[in-house]
Amino acid sequence: MKKAIRLVIVCVLTMAFLTACGKAATDTADTSTATDAETTVDDTATDTTESEGSVFKIGGIGPLTGGVAVYGLAVKNGAQLAVDEINAAGGINGTKIEFNFQDDEHDAEKAVNAYNTLKDWDMQMLMGTVTSTPCIAVAEETNRDQIFQLTPSGSAVPCVQYDNAFRVCFSDPNQGIASAQYIGKNKLATKVAVIYDSSDVYSSGIYEKFAAESANQGFEIVAAEAFTADSKTDFSVQLQKAKDSGAELVFLPIYYPEASLLLSQANTMGFDTTFFGCDGLDGILTVENFDTSLAEGVMLLTPFAADAQDDYTKTFVASFQKAYGEVPNQFAADAYDAIYIMKAAIEAGNVTVDMSEKDICEALKTAMTTISVDGLTGEGMTWTADGEVDKEPKAVKIENAAYVAMQ
Repeated sequence: MKKAIRLVIVCVLTMAFLTACGKAATDTADTSTATDAETTVDDTATDTTESEGSVFKIGGIGPLTGGVAVYGLAVKNGAQLAVDEINAAGGINGTKIEFNFQDDEHDAEKAVNAYNTLKDWDMQMLMGTVTSTPCIAVAEETNRDQIFQLTPSGSAVPCVQYDNAFRVCFSDPNQGIASAQYIGKNKLATKVAVIYDSSDVYSSGIYEKFAAESANQGFEIVAAEAFTADSKTDFSVQLQKAKDSGAELVFLPIYYPEASLLLSQANTMGFDTTFFGCDGLDGILTVENFDTSLAEGVMLLTPFAADAQDDYTKTFVASFQKAYGEVPNQFAADAYDAIYIMKAAIEAGNVTVDMSEKDICEALKTAMTTISVDGLTGEGMTWTADGEVDKEPKAVKIENAAYVAMQ
């Protein structure tokens, strides 16, 4: 009798256990099914965006870290502002832009690595790179792959040596010629000294054309002193020779980190003169621990002045300050223009997202020579088949730690 009772109890408990397990399994299956359904919906949405090519994929490359990060950050932010505006307005012919910017630390090898990363992302066209040496390296890659390239600020001649590459900024030779013409036209000096980096393609390229054009502009180069990448911390010898030459103006086709040291050393030795540079000086007011009062009166050739009073510039500056909390420099303006230039070329070339990168490149190469763009860095900008931009140069002067447009 006891055995029978125990058997009944065991059976009851077993049935209860099996029922509970069955319910738990059913609940788990239901939950799993719901989760799988949700995942499927999300994955489908992602696939629709990417696999069907519903966006224009524009890549960007430049230094976000390292010694000249101010250039790359400005370009990234300026370009992103333009992308956001275009997307908010409905995109390009109804197609929106996806923008992906990669850091190259102003290094050629890292720039090529960044380019390969963007290729893996299925980039269709490139807005970059920011600085010349990495740009030259990447231009080899874009030419081989036939991907359209528009550099906002790569000024060395080889940056656009291939027919798939164009630029927004002036080339180094054009900066040198335009600087000499500006100094001569405005009679800024009759005796000019030059201090430049003979190891850098940007600096030496500008100097060579500046020197050649000076003969036509009514001033004399009384001293031309070079330094190299291995000797860019002590400029006392170059400054002393410039001072002894009686130069009324010193032309500095160099980058802002070296310029900040040079101005500090000029102040220490009591060399009070006028300094004039190119776009490489843009950023000098941001150098850590630099006394910005030493840059008072420094002039630089630039296509953009943040204090300009036209509505287009005022709107851009206000939008940039709201988005990033700082006044934009010319690199930000170059990049902002670059995105709108690409938009104009895409529209003129009837480019669609389903085209191959090579077909897009071919269409944009042709379109670039037909468009005219009014931008922040120039009105009625046009391009030749060799990638060069045609626009009017401008200059700014540093006053009270700000860039002020010069006439």
